[in-house]
Amino acid sequence: MSSSRRRVVITGLGVVSPLGNGVESVWTALAEGNSGVGPLTAFSPASLPVDFAAEAWDFKGEINDFGALSKEQKRAIRKGLRLMCRECQMGVAAAQMALADAGVSPGVADPERVGAIYGSDFMLTVPEEFNEGVLQCLDAQGQFDFSRWAADGLPCMSPLWLLKYLPNMPASHIAIYNDLRGPNNSITMREAGANVALGEAYWTIVRGWADMMVAGATGTRIHPMKTVHAVGQEELATGYRDDPAGASRPFDRDRSGMVLGEGAGAVLVEELASAQSRGAPIYGEIVGSASASAAEGRLVARRDWALRNVLVATLKNAGARAEDVGHIHAHGLATRTCDREEAWAVDQVFGQRKTPVPVTAAKSYFGNLGAGGGVVETICSLLALRHDRLFPILNYQTPDPECPIAAVGDGHCDPGGSFINLNVTPQGQASAVMIRRFG
Repeated sequence: MSSSRRRVVITGLGVVSPLGNGVESVWTALAEGNSGVGPLTAFSPASLPVDFAAEAWDFKGEINDFGALSKEQKRAIRKGLRLMCRECQMGVAAAQMALADAGVSPGVADPERVGAIYGSDFMLTVPEEFNEGVLQCLDAQGQFDFSRWAADGLPCMSPLWLLKYLPNMPASHIAIYNDLRGPNNSITMREAGANVALGEAYWTIVRGWADMMVAGATGTRIHPMKTVHAVGQEELATGYRDDPAGASRPFDRDRSGMVLGEGAGAVLVEELASAQSRGAPIYGEIVGSASASAAEGRLVARRDWALRNVLVATLKNAGARAEDVGHIHAHGLATRTCDREEAWAVDQVFGQRKTPVPVTAAKSYFGNLGAGGGVVETICSLLALRHDRLFPILNYQTPDPECPIAAVGDGHCDPGGSFINLNVTPQGQASAVMIRRFG
């Protein structure tokens, strides 16, 4: 890493997850080996092959879920809740927690030098939004007549309906509620979006365009339409009706697929001198990031090569060697193919080390949170650094010979002095960020 590069640290954490709201709840669950997977309650699973998921159980979308707020912020957010879908609400809540944790409120810093960047999934409307309009378009036989939609159905839709589901809204809301007038951006790259958002926040500060950035991501795979898509297109864990907590099994020989989840995470990323001048807590220092994609003909994803390439690029960007990495926080999707491809990539880059690099995966505790997973997983590893204890992969019982990694199997592993967080999409878009202890 160039000695002239502006140093960038993380000074605030915020999380909404199946393990609870706030970092204390998350760390307690990781330390005690408690899963956030349980029976699906968000909607009826009657026609689906899965009836369990990792919901953000404690998040109700009420103002008390948004952490410490000023009276003005409470008033504004309470009013704005009707303009936010659940993903937006979780994203804003995580950001407010991170800002509060860092001790940043309106007036603390020059608002022109503070921005926000957020990753998200594509946000889909819930079917209930269309109910009244559809009812107005039924013919005498009770069948929907699309030709009547423009005249009779659409006027029944709320004029603010679309604002609830735009993927740029989390970053917009956060900037408005906190008077952040600096760079603002939104990333819609599914599971890869979180690390891309963190990386772009990092580079925005390195380039000197801002001194602080709220960086985060929010997502869900628990949604009537998204769940149907997942059932049809992806490999889901099934057969765990009596033991939902045992369903997510990254890198285990007997894994059968991913678990659907929801959540959001955010961090305050800050230039070192700014953080030190405020006496802010420092959780870690970002030293590099990268993204990559790989595909064969007809756009067939090559996640293995995308993951390998992004690991190589992140190390180069950080000026680090494979031996410098304390642990890898793997994507750990728990599908048979993705885990095998990820393990191959890790082995390609780290296989020649004198000591194997420990690999963990928080998805074993809460499944796939969509875009929100990457930041939540980064926060989990930051907490491991703070507590000097790397949490094990939950449900990892039988090593898979096709996954040649040093999977963390108990709670007595040293997290080391740094980590790389790794994520990838089904389309072969990979992203990574490297963070080390500060000091």
